[in-house]
Parts: sequence; structure tokens; C-alpha cells
Amino acid sequence: MSITAILKEADIFYDLTPTQLELIASICQTQAYNDGDVIFTENSASAELYVVAEGEIAIQVDAAIFGKGNTGRLTGPRTVATFRIGQSFGEVALLDEGLRSATARCAKNGTTLIIIPRQRLINLCDMYPQLGYRLMFNLATDLATKIRGADMQIREQIMYSQQSEE
Repeated sequence: MSITAILKEADIFYDLTPTQLELIASICQTQAYNDGDVIFTENSASAELYVVAEGEIAIQVDAAIFGKGNTGRLTGPRTVATFRIGQSFGEVALLDEGLRSATARCAKNGTTLIIIPRQRLINLCDMYPQLGYRLMFNLATDLATKIRGADMQIREQIMYSQQSEE
């Protein structure tokens, strides 16, 4: 499948014209990964947005932020999200140029990612304001959905911990 066809299926590129998708595809590259490969690490610098073209990516946080488990030992990385074909990740750091908030690790052999360099994408948005507006609107919608999902997980965790204390 072509990069353009995969981008067309990704939520963050919803409602972009074929020409706009081709413009974005022209700045992309693809990279293949195998199970366990690290795409980027928590607290590392960032300059790319990723779209899963094939396979799965696990987003993991360092267990040390959770403290020690029941055994008194740290439990290792915790997977907080899994992304599959057409889903994107890395957008927070893309927007704010901050450090990565989690580690992205390949979760399935034969995973292929579309890598979109930040500066080249920003340049496209500046050159084509309609493309930039639609992309930023879609990114905001995608991030809002992810925040709502995280909020729901937090609420469930709080409710579960309260029930187990009773």
C-alpha cells in the first residue's frame, strides 16, 4: 500500500484533499521494525510524528513513576497504549517540541512506520494554510480523544483502588 493510501486512512489526515495527502506523503519516509525495537525513549528529544503503516506499537512509561509494586520491586515498563494501522503517535512532542512523555516500542514483527519530520510538516502547513488548519484541527481532535480516554482510565483506577480499600 502506498504512503498516500495509508495517510488517507489515518484520523489525523481526515478530510484532506488528494493533493494535500500527496504533499504530506512527499516529505515522509518509512522504516521497518521488529518486536522489541525501540522507536524512541521517554524523555528523549523529538522531531517526528509517526503513523503505523503495518503492525503494532506499544507506548510504555517507566514503572518507577508508579513506585514499587506489591513485591516491593519495580515492575518494569508499563504499556499504556497500543497503536495499530492508521493510528498516529508522537503528536504532543511534534506540537510543543518537548521531550517524549513515553517510550515507543515495536510490539509485532514486521511493523512499518511512516515517519513525518516535524520541520518539513510545519513548512507545509505554513505554505498551505488550508492544509495546516485542517491538520491542526484533526490533531487537536485526536489529542482530545486520547485525553478523554486517559481520563477514563484514571477514573477507573481511582474507583478500583477505592473499592479495594473498603
